[in-house]
Amino acid sequence: MSDLSKPIFHNEDKAREWLEARIWPDGPICPHCGVVDQATLMRGESHRPGLYQCNACREPFSVTVNTLYERSHIPLHKWLAATHLMMASKKGVSALQIGRMLGLSKKTAWFLCHRIRESLRETKIEPPGGKGKTVEMDESFVGGLEKNKHRSKRKHKGTGGIGKEAVYALVERGGRVQSHHVPGGECGEPWADYRGANSRRFLCLHGRRCRVQKARTDV
Repeated sequence: MSDLSKPIFHNEDKAREWLEARIWPDGPICPHCGVVDQATLMRGESHRPGLYQCNACREPFSVTVNTLYERSHIPLHKWLAATHLMMASKKGVSALQIGRMLGLSKKTAWFLCHRIRESLRETKIEPPGGKGKTVEMDESFVGGLEKNKHRSKRKHKGTGGIGKEAVYALVERGGRVQSHHVPGGECGEPWADYRGANSRRFLCLHGRRCRVQKARTDV
């Protein structure tokens, strides 16, 4: 049986029950005051399914509050299906493909995928390196070729990094990669700025002569 044939991907009530069991294993948690398992399920036609009212602060809430599914008109089971497709696809999946599979418009599918990817972004990024670790650093220029630009947007100042944005990356051996945009883009500035803020050991990977290459050292 395919994973996509599960009821949580086709029925909104099943999807909500599944999400409640994962987020609230010990009972509903009020996102306003933090009280656990002290909420009443609101029933009746005037209340939407899955709406609770906290007995302590009397505020209403549902399981989607403070999640990426909050304040969305897209059915919850389609949110879960799209999340599953993006996480389970070995080579990734496009918003257009998700839209075709789930019966969503291009704009809705793009919004849905963008929010899911944004929820995966790290909010607290620790600087790479540390005692006894090696961080490698290199820079590159990102942007299109001058000849491919419209004549009115060409700078006519030469080749190489002209008209492009400078980006440098820090790679910790056996760790992660952190990339940063360089305002101004002058070669060598990234090394000086980062080394001044964090005392680490760096190994430059530049193959051409520049101030970054001359700054190679052990700290």
